[in-house]
Amino acid sequence: MNNLVIMPIIIPVIVGMVMVIFRKNLMMQRFLCVISLVAISIISIMLINQVQTNGIQTLQLGSWEAPFGVSMVVDMLSSILILVTSLVSICCVLYAFHSIGKEREEFYFYPLILFLITGVNGSFITGDIFNLFVCFEVMLVSSYVLISLGGTKEQLRESIKYILINILSSFFFLVAVAFLYAIAGTLNFAHLSVRIAEVGQEGLLTTVAIIFLIVFSLKAGLFLFYWLPGSYSAPPTAIAAIFAALLTKVGIYAIMRVFTLIFYHIPEVTHLLIGILAALTMVLGAIGAVAYWDIKRILTYNVVIGVGFILAGVASFTTVGMTGALYYLIHDMIVKALIFLLGGTIIHLTGTSKLRELSGLIRLHPQLGWMFFIAGLSLAGIPPLSGFLGKIFISEGTFEAGYFWLGGIGLFTSLMVLYSIMKIFMNGFWGYTDLTEEEEKGTTKGLLLPLGILTLLTISLGLGAEGISVYVDLAIEGLMNPEIYIEAVLGPNFGK
Repeated sequence: MNNLVIMPIIIPVIVGMVMVIFRKNLMMQRFLCVISLVAISIISIMLINQVQTNGIQTLQLGSWEAPFGVSMVVDMLSSILILVTSLVSICCVLYAFHSIGKEREEFYFYPLILFLITGVNGSFITGDIFNLFVCFEVMLVSSYVLISLGGTKEQLRESIKYILINILSSFFFLVAVAFLYAIAGTLNFAHLSVRIAEVGQEGLLTTVAIIFLIVFSLKAGLFLFYWLPGSYSAPPTAIAAIFAALLTKVGIYAIMRVFTLIFYHIPEVTHLLIGILAALTMVLGAIGAVAYWDIKRILTYNVVIGVGFILAGVASFTTVGMTGALYYLIHDMIVKALIFLLGGTIIHLTGTSKLRELSGLIRLHPQLGWMFFIAGLSLAGIPPLSGFLGKIFISEGTFEAGYFWLGGIGLFTSLMVLYSIMKIFMNGFWGYTDLTEEEEKGTTKGLLLPLGILTLLTISLGLGAEGISVYVDLAIEGLMNPEIYIEAVLGPNFGK
């Protein structure tokens, strides 16, 4: 029993409720928001060290033993994702200080961010599938408000679509949970793994697995992503960056957890289907990224491509493919936040997102231009930046699994990513400009610090990949060996 396990949920929800009371005191809200995220980062580092030393950490709420009570479980995968979530959120909040506007700040922007983080962290920590649904809803309710915060026409139009599709997916989530409980008689992840291993994953259970895949695909933007480009283009830059970095990743995490711990017995059906959806997602995302000449649309379609590429590694269901998926997941959380903040800064300075109306920004903003260049190369997987190692391992994993077509599509769409991002760089930063600093619509004051932090993170993750390899290997060992998770939650003598 480790009380630190619950802290990444408790801290943001309590601080968020306190901040609601002090709505008008923006300095206090800013301070409390950053301090709480820093505290979560420190706790996640402590949890990483404890998991490395003592194995998976658990907490049974109310001292009800698993599988009867509510289990909170932190393994290496969840603790790494909580740390990356905190770091990315800190940078997005720092960016928001100088970009989001006082009106939005006063309408509970910072409490909503912390409630969103509560849902994200809860999804990573929960040990049963019903509480995964609850944490999804906490995250989504916060995102419903954030996407419409400000009330512009575009935001309201896209928020209706976003809310409707998530309500529909939540309904199917509950249906799948009900079927699973009726069949297995439990909702605890570890106990579900034991029960389904005993009875086999034939017939109805495979159908339930596919329903879960549809639900998580809607959340992650896997194939069923038609809501994503508009929804992630509508909100202000800081909010869009958090959405791109975190929200789809929770859906990806759910697929990784459920289809390695519970529904892993018939990979020729479930994982092949994930692979097919991943391939279609990468191809359709690449078409959108290449076709558009609008910064927002190009970047949102690159989110779609990233989802497909990560899940290509999951579909391979090999150790090397899963390792690549985790490396690329960490990389994608950081670089998507960075590239969205950079794209938003370009729009903030020029007042337009249309590439044909931009040119020569690097003359006035060289730091911004070269950070965008580094982010673009990292996103495309160019060595030695952070995207390279994940792409190599995912490609190797798909080839090892015999999915040569999937690996080939992944490599081809990487070229499309590079083309689409360099299209922004060459049109936006290169060339001649008549724009002077006095004519710019905004300023970079206060914005370069979070951009610089994220740029250093993506460079460090690429150059220092060997330093985190021991943690990634432990995370993948836990994913590929369900017995480790089961023993940590239920105990070594369960069922004996």
